[in-house]
Amino acid sequence: MVVQAAAIITSSSHLLFSSSRSLSRPSPSQLCVFDSKALVPCPNSTHTSKKKHGGGGLKCMAVSTASEAKTNKSKFEIQTLTGWLLKQEQTGVIDAELTIVISSISMACKQIASLVQRASISNLTGVQGAVNIQGEDQKKLDVVSNEVFSSCLRSSGRTGIIASEEEDVPVAVEESYSGNYIVVFDPLDGSSNIDAAVSTGSIFGIYSPNDECLADIGDDSTLDTTEQRCVVNVCQPGSNLLAAGYCMYSSSIIFVLTLGNGVFVFTLDPMYGEFVLTQENLQIPRAGKIYAFNEGNYQLWDEKLKKYIDDLKDPGPSGKPYSARYIGSLVGDFHRTLLYGGIYGYPRDKKSKNGKLRLLYECAPMSFIVEQAGGKGTEALFLTTEIHQRVPLYIGSVEEVEKVEKYLA
Repeated sequence: MVVQAAAIITSSSHLLFSSSRSLSRPSPSQLCVFDSKALVPCPNSTHTSKKKHGGGGLKCMAVSTASEAKTNKSKFEIQTLTGWLLKQEQTGVIDAELTIVISSISMACKQIASLVQRASISNLTGVQGAVNIQGEDQKKLDVVSNEVFSSCLRSSGRTGIIASEEEDVPVAVEESYSGNYIVVFDPLDGSSNIDAAVSTGSIFGIYSPNDECLADIGDDSTLDTTEQRCVVNVCQPGSNLLAAGYCMYSSSIIFVLTLGNGVFVFTLDPMYGEFVLTQENLQIPRAGKIYAFNEGNYQLWDEKLKKYIDDLKDPGPSGKPYSARYIGSLVGDFHRTLLYGGIYGYPRDKKSKNGKLRLLYECAPMSFIVEQAGGKGTEALFLTTEIHQRVPLYIGSVEEVEKVEKYLA
C-alpha cells in the first residue's frame, strides 16, 4: 500500500504531495499526525514507512513553534484608546476622573465624525443663520457639533466648567453632574471647508481646577459677570495644561493626544468602532521644507514677515525653494506639519491686529502638543486675559519657528 504524506506549509498555504518512493525531510517544527490523533516523529528522506496505522494515511503538517506563534499573535493585537487610558491610570499618569473626561471627548469625536461624513445627506451643510461671539457666521455643523461636545462633557460627571469657542461665556456644569476638570474646546475647526468635504477637526485642552477660584454653581447654567472673571483666572496659560489633543475628520478619523509625556496617535477603526493606537511618541522633524500661511493676506503683513516669506520662495544654493501647503483648517495643516515637519503660521496683519486664532481653544492646546512632539509653538505661555482672546501663532519644527522669530525680532 502506498503511503502518501501531505505537508502543509503555512507560510505559502500550498498543499504538496510527496512521492511513494520517498518523503522529504521535515523541518524541526513538523510533527506527524495520524487519523488516530497519535503523534510520532516524521520519517526522514532515507526511510519510507510501510506500516499501517489503523488504515489511516500518514499526514505531516507544520506546527508553529512558540516563537512563531508569538509573532503571529502580535499581528492581531490592537491597543484601543480605552485600554491605553486604563494603562495610564494604572501607572499613575492620570486619575480615573481624567480617564472618563478623555473617553467622553473621544465619544463626542466619533459622533461628530459621523455627522461630518453624512453632512450632505442630512442637510447639515450651509450656514445656520446665526453669528457667534467672534462675529463669524455659524455653520449648521458648528452648532450641532458644539451641542454634541457639550452634552458628552456634561454627562461625563467629571467636568466643572466647559468653555467653547462657539459660546459667549463658559458654562458651569449643573451641580448634580459636576466634576473638577475644566475643558476648553473648538468643536469644529475649519467648518468653512465642510461644504467642500475638506478635512476639519475638533481641538481640546484640559486643565485642573484652581482651588482658589472656583465658580459657584447655581440654578443658572451660565455665569454672571463676577463668575466670568473667576473663570478667566481658572483658564490658565498653556503651560498648565494637563492634557490636550485634536481629532481630524478626513479620509481617516485621527485622534491625537498628549498627557504631557509624549504624543500618541489613534485611528478610528470602522470595523470595531474604536480608536486604535497607531503611533507612539510621535516626533516632529527638527526642520522641514513646507510652510503653511494664508498668502492672500500678504499685502497686509509687515515688511519683516514679507521678507521671510520671500526668502522661503528663493531656491538658494540648493536650487529648491520651500513648498507652500495651505488647507485653511488648522487641524489639517497642523497634522501635516506634525508628520512632515515645516511651519504653520497665522500672523497678525493690518486687518487682524491681534491675529485670528483663539489662544484658549486653539493656540495653547496645539502648542502643548507640538512641544511634546519635540517642536515649538509661540504664544502658548500667554496668560488668557479674556475668554476669546486672539493671538498670532507660529508653530512647527524647532528650526523653522526659530527662523521666523529671527526675522520678526
